Amino acid sequence: MTTLLAGCSTVPGGRSTPVPTRISRPVIPPTQEELVSMYGPIEDGGFLIPAIPFEKIDPRFYRQRVIDPTGETPGSIVVDTPSRFLYVVEPGGTAMRYGVGIGRDGFAWQGEGVIHWRQAWPRWKPPNEMVARQPNLERYSIVNGGMEPGLKNPLGARALYIFQNGQDTLYRLHGSPEWNSIGKAVSSGCVRLMNQDVIDLYDRVPYKARIVVRQ
Repeated sequence: MTTLLAGCSTVPGGRSTPVPTRISRPVIPPTQEELVSMYGPIEDGGFLIPAIPFEKIDPRFYRQRVIDPTGETPGSIVVDTPSRFLYVVEPGGTAMRYGVGIGRDGFAWQGEGVIHWRQAWPRWKPPNEMVARQPNLERYSIVNGGMEPGLKNPLGARALYIFQNGQDTLYRLHGSPEWNSIGKAVSSGCVRLMNQDVIDLYDRVPYKARIVVRQ
């Protein structure tokens, strides 16, 4: 948490008022022990999420605190699509950064919106446009109730749903069992995180949080 230390300044009339001095969080890469803890197996929602072989992932995509490069207000979520990063902006000039996988060219959304809905272990209901492109997904369509939650569900352990002007963009931040897709552009538009990371993100991001997706 950000700590505020009160200094003093004198104002006319001789009164002293506290002057907050913000102490930023430490910005250091995670240690080996922290990585083992961060990406180890997790029991959640009745499911056992397997450990991630983080040694096989580019270290820049590990969850880590960094100096905020976004310039956005604290509490904002920023998806930097070209760099394959998602940031949660913190007070004090820092941000929590996550590596992400993104959509293929032609299946991407950009702009500003809000996290209008959040769901732990969501059902996956591919939109009609996706079903039209991949008829084998018909059994998981909206009318058929979608795919049940679980370790094989493409939305993973958590999903955060982006709305713009009160309308569902059909664009999601969500977990994925495919850890090796992080840093790549292979999905049909949504932003994927490792399941361990999306659980951490979910706990940091409130309902109605502002989100900016940059292409």
